[in-house]
This record gives sequence, C-alpha cells and structure tokens, in this order.
Amino acid sequence: MNSFGRLFRISIWGESHGPAVGIVIDGCPAGVPLREEDFLADLSRRRPGEVGTTRRHEADVPQLLSGLFNGHTTGAPICLSFANEDVQSAPYETIRHTPRPGHADFTARQKFGGFHDYRGGGHFSGRLTAGLVAAGVIAKKLLPDVQIEADVISIGGKGEGEAELRAALADRDSIGGIVECRAMNVPLGLGEPFFDSVEALIAHLAFSIPGVRGIEFGSGFACADMRGSECNDNLQDVNGRTATNHAGGVNGGITNGNDLVFRVAVKPPSSIALPQQTIDLKTGETRSIVLEGRHDACIALRVPPILEAICAVALADLTMIAGHIPRIWNDR
Repeated sequence: MNSFGRLFRISIWGESHGPAVGIVIDGCPAGVPLREEDFLADLSRRRPGEVGTTRRHEADVPQLLSGLFNGHTTGAPICLSFANEDVQSAPYETIRHTPRPGHADFTARQKFGGFHDYRGGGHFSGRLTAGLVAAGVIAKKLLPDVQIEADVISIGGKGEGEAELRAALADRDSIGGIVECRAMNVPLGLGEPFFDSVEALIAHLAFSIPGVRGIEFGSGFACADMRGSECNDNLQDVNGRTATNHAGGVNGGITNGNDLVFRVAVKPPSSIALPQQTIDLKTGETRSIVLEGRHDACIALRVPPILEAICAVALADLTMIAGHIPRIWNDR
C-alpha cells in the first residue's frame, strides 16, 4: 500500500494541498549522525526553478519529529514532515467532476468513492516525492562506499532537448524525458532470485514516482535486437568485472560487481493548458476542459534526485537483509 521494505522500511504520507507531506523510516540503526542540513542538497535539486518546472515554491525544510536525539538516530522510527505553504486550491474546484485525461483523478475517485483529496492531485501528487528524497538521504548514509548519480539524458527524444522543451512551453503543452541512474561500488551478491531481485525491488520503487511509465536495466530493450555473442558480458576477473555491461550490473536478480545502471521513461505531465476532452462525472456528458494553475511542463527535470533516492532505499534494504550494514559511527 503506502509502505516499502523489509528491514529498511519507508511509509509515505500526506496530500499535495494538505497541511504537510512526509515519510516514516523504520529500521534505521541507532547512532547514525543526522542533521537537518544533511537533507538540503538533494531536496534543493528536487525543487522547481528551471525552465519548464512549476511556479509553486515550497521551502522543503524537513521537520524531524521523531527518531533523532543529540544529532544521531535513536533506532526508533524516524518521522519527517514537510509543510505545504504555497498552495492554490481554487483551480481544482473547477475540475472536481471533470477528471484530467492521463491523470489519476478518475481512478482515485472510483477507488475511494469521491472521498479522496482532489486538490493538487492529493495523495497522488509528485509533491510527496520530497519524502522519498529524504528517505534516500538516510539510506545513502548506510551505503558509505556506494556512489549514486542520476541525470536526464533525453527530453522529447532529443538529448538535452532544450529546443523541444521550449517548443512545448510555447505550445502550452508538456513533454516527457528519460532519466538514467548509475550506482557505483555496489557490493557483489545483493538481491534474490525471482521475487526479490534487484530489478524487481528497484522497479517497484521507481513506479512509485508519479509519471514513470517504463524502466530498463543495462542495455534493456536494445538486447532484443542483439545476438548472445553481442549481449553477453565477458568476465575479466574473479571479482565479476566484465568487458561490457549490457546486464546493467545484475545477473539472476543479484548484483554482479559492476555498476548498477538503469533508466526510466517519464511521461509528459497530464496537466496542460490546451483543450482536452473528458467526461462530466455528474452528467455523463463529454466536456472540453482547459487547465489553469501551476504545473510542470517536464517533470523529468526533477526526477534525478528522486531516482537516486529510491535506488539508495532499495540497496540499503538489500544490504541490511544480507547483514552487511557497516558501523559508520562510534559507540557512545
């Protein structure tokens, strides 16, 4: 439902225009140094500001409500909260009964009988990813030797895609993109065959990021156009290093000692300022709607720190399951 993980477990909560959004992290060992300042760098990368991002600006200063004492984790669940202060809910009243095409408005209403918070997408909003980034900051502290980096590699299918982004903005439209994540120095042997494979757990978390519509590891779908002689990664040493990395660092659901590499496809945001056809759920009649408000034109631009975070959360959980979490702090 709203929780993920076996030993390093996260539970997400809040709505876009409610009082706050946040995350609860359970299973973090006691004694990990942690300060409010530790979260600011990654959270600042998630915030809007670039061309094509929303004009909604939240401070995103985390309030640590539990699990922290004298600058260290206590071993109790860590609860972090982010206040929602820059909200403008009025535009959502006009579309309450006319769900946005491509958005979760319709399915949310059907599932929850109309009792859901529809303002700003409610619990389905990308606003909640602030909590995912915060969980990733803590997870990274449990993986001191692992380096995780994510970048936008394509917008609208055109590399940096600046021209495509500006064209979409000029047309009052939106645009999608591809984001790649690479984790280096990942321990060999993490993951399980079948249901708890590295790919399955990372994909599970990746699809919790609103707008993600696809994922591939290594060469991904391109492998379907290869022969085995091209796709196989020839082994070079006893540590599992290979000449190529078509597998993306995973064989049989288990990390193989190479860089863990995966990419996600992020769809164009559903909220656009062009006429779209929908259904008036009160009358059953078709209607044309034009959306107002502050919306991202390309959410892929803000996905890299979120993708890094979910990768770190998955690896921290798998590392704890394997019993490999190092003691990176001193006994008091």
